[in-house]
Amino acid sequence: MDGARSVNERTGGPGAGKGEKLADWADGRLGLYALAKANMRKVFPDHWSFMLGEICLYSFLILILTGVYLTLFFEPSGVEVVYHGSYEPLNGVVMTRAYESTLDISFDVRGGLLIRQIHHWAALVFVTGMLVHMMRVFFTGAFRKPRELNWVFGWTLLFLGIITGLTGYSLPDDLLSGTGIRFADGAILSIPIVGTYLSFFLFGGEFPGHDIIPRLFPIHVLVLPGIMLGLVVAHLILVFYHKHTQYPGPGRDNRSVVGMPFLPVYMAKAGGFFFLTFGVLALMGGLAQINPVWAFGPYSPQLVTTGAQPDWYLGFSEGLIRVMPGWEINFWGHTLEPGVFIPFSLFPLILLAIGLYPFVEAWVTGDKREHHILDRPRNAPVRTGLGVAWLSLYVVLLIGGGNDIVATHLHLSINAITWFVRVSVFVVPVLAFIVTKRICLGLQRRDRDKVLHGRETGTIRRLPHGEYVEVHEPLAQEQLHTLTQHEQEPPYEIGPLVDANGVRRPVRLSQRMRAGLARAMFGPDSRIPKPTVEEHREVTSGDHHH
Repeated sequence: MDGARSVNERTGGPGAGKGEKLADWADGRLGLYALAKANMRKVFPDHWSFMLGEICLYSFLILILTGVYLTLFFEPSGVEVVYHGSYEPLNGVVMTRAYESTLDISFDVRGGLLIRQIHHWAALVFVTGMLVHMMRVFFTGAFRKPRELNWVFGWTLLFLGIITGLTGYSLPDDLLSGTGIRFADGAILSIPIVGTYLSFFLFGGEFPGHDIIPRLFPIHVLVLPGIMLGLVVAHLILVFYHKHTQYPGPGRDNRSVVGMPFLPVYMAKAGGFFFLTFGVLALMGGLAQINPVWAFGPYSPQLVTTGAQPDWYLGFSEGLIRVMPGWEINFWGHTLEPGVFIPFSLFPLILLAIGLYPFVEAWVTGDKREHHILDRPRNAPVRTGLGVAWLSLYVVLLIGGGNDIVATHLHLSINAITWFVRVSVFVVPVLAFIVTKRICLGLQRRDRDKVLHGRETGTIRRLPHGEYVEVHEPLAQEQLHTLTQHEQEPPYEIGPLVDANGVRRPVRLSQRMRAGLARAMFGPDSRIPKPTVEEHREVTSGDHHH
């Protein structure tokens, strides 16, 4: 009887509870049990850098939650009204309904200012987290097969996050955001021939018009977040589908993962980290003022805010514009503005280069294998140097974008700062690449020395013949494994140009380019050979002061 009853309960019979019946009903139609059994115990490695992706996810969720709240009170209208509200310094001032509703949210809606500031801080953290997360992926080579598509998803999220931030801080229609829209309009007008038509189409007539805010609003709250939400879901699905990348170490290879199960350990940590992220953003929103629109006043085309600066993630685009010479060309009745159009074009091209890099490296190496073990940045000096060069370029352009602020705060000439940035744009990335590559090679030499001779102990010993030497301590096996786990495949080569019969082989330009890039990125000048087993045995077999 007991056996029959247990079978009856498992099959959802009369003796089963309501919860079991519901679970059996859902499992019979959706296959939830098999799906949960396969994924809930999935192992995730534990490393602090993996939290960067979680910060992106949690700040995005907080953006959605706070954005929904703000949408209930914000009115995206360009209709002009006379303000009569709680903020007395602006009473009687003509402004758009969008700006008036932003003031109402800040001063009259319960918790409105707190939610506004949490939303803005979360946007900054979201874009910052995505950039730092992508740099972690870039420096460790986590974009290699089979994760190229996930890199494209992440790159698209970063690009859309920047555009969403631009549309978001333009909605209040204060003097600062209006200056940013004016900047964007100038960039659009610089497009040869079609720029004027695009500007009229976007603004519904002559700038500033009354249509730009109603048009930006659905793009900001519906179109872009919807696309980003789909990309986030696809990104997470691929993270689950692929084995999680992990850093070199004992027991870790392309077939196994060392870490903790998704349930219950990882989920508990993730839940706690979400509330920690929310708490920090709430603390920042409550204590650190950001974007005080009431201090800027409503937008007026003939006014510009003193010290107007965009959010940091758009600073390098403004830096490109500010340091470019003000060239202007009249051609067949058309006025061309290369001083604006060239840097305006460089902005997406620089981002495009980042998005395409994994495919370029895969083509150069010709490596078709899957990679689940991360690189230590020092073991890929050229890739690491390129990443640091890009970051240094960003910092230089950020200085150029704020040249007026730098000049006033440091009491420097704005012309001197502009020329410094113009020269540094070409010089600093090259120097950063060279210095970074040499540092990486130096760290590789140090790793090689540690593997062969062990760790310095600081203990000095005098030998019988009077020589003083420092005692070295052999490394543990797990340390040796970590320092020597990376691969050093020979770079792609064209091979002999003449075959065995003396016939010259045809070599395409793409093959020559690939061989040159492979030699530069992975050739003898870009790596220090790691110690072989024979070298290690030869050094450690005798008396070498260990």
